[in-house]
Amino acid sequence: MTEQPIPVIIDCDTGVDDALALLFAVRHPGLDVRAVTCVAGNTDVDGVVRNTLTVLEYAGAGDIPVARGAERPLIEPVRTASHVHGRDGMGDLGLPAPTRRPVDVDAVTLLRREILASPRPVTLVPTAPLTNIALLLRTHPEVSRNIERIVFMGGAVTTGNATPVAEFNVWHDPEAAAILLTAGVPITMYGLDVFKRVLVPAADVARLRASAEPRLRLAGELLAHRDPATSGDPTPTGGLGDAGALCAVADPAGLTTEILPVEVSLAPGPTRGQTVVDRRPRPGESEIHEGTREQTLVDVGLDVDTERYVKLWLTTVEG
Repeated sequence: MTEQPIPVIIDCDTGVDDALALLFAVRHPGLDVRAVTCVAGNTDVDGVVRNTLTVLEYAGAGDIPVARGAERPLIEPVRTASHVHGRDGMGDLGLPAPTRRPVDVDAVTLLRREILASPRPVTLVPTAPLTNIALLLRTHPEVSRNIERIVFMGGAVTTGNATPVAEFNVWHDPEAAAILLTAGVPITMYGLDVFKRVLVPAADVARLRASAEPRLRLAGELLAHRDPATSGDPTPTGGLGDAGALCAVADPAGLTTEILPVEVSLAPGPTRGQTVVDRRPRPGESEIHEGTREQTLVDVGLDVDTERYVKLWLTTVEG
């Protein structure tokens, strides 16, 4: 008997690498993308909706509902990443406006509807600031009973990117990330430690960019924009970024994880937005003298099979 595809809902801030994730997810036979919800992050939320609909058109996706979500974090102001993703969030590639339209309900309403309607528990994959997810969990906690797990791209065990210790998605809305950790369902953290390592070789990027197929050419241009090198190499490699989180859903064996206590630093100052991951083998003086704090146990990504995920992404998108 063939295995049923995993019902997946993606919450994104499309975004160059969110686009790479969408191009993969809608074409992988083991994933059933039930909905896509949009939140402010890499660019403003209306730009995110436009980019998401455009990418789904290029991907030849079926009639997947797309909804507009939160236009700002719970507390913080909007702080986009246009210096990374371009003014339009999609590398300023000048893509045409989409002909698709979002549904006429907001993201939280769509999330609740699709999660509760799914005949199998849903895997929720946020690749963006977690504002929509926090609003969902606080407004409709009953959804947790039909969520298999949450695989989120965010956080870092070691080094951040928005700050020395904080990764962008968590830093953009730390309170929302803290609420995520109270979801009461299994959580996998696909953080910067693995995110940065999955690089598509330059020859593959060049092949995609030269394709006559618009979908593949778009994939190549997005990958070239995600080149992590600063050498000015005319044949850039391309970081899969957020797409790695979807690869981890489709093929979890490529991700090495460890169940560890995680909390989000909410205090003002240089550690705000840090995901504090406790890798100590035993309690320390703080716990001995002050008592233990209850921290959520999270399946934290610590290592990744880069070649395996690059091959999986290329085979799926080009197949």
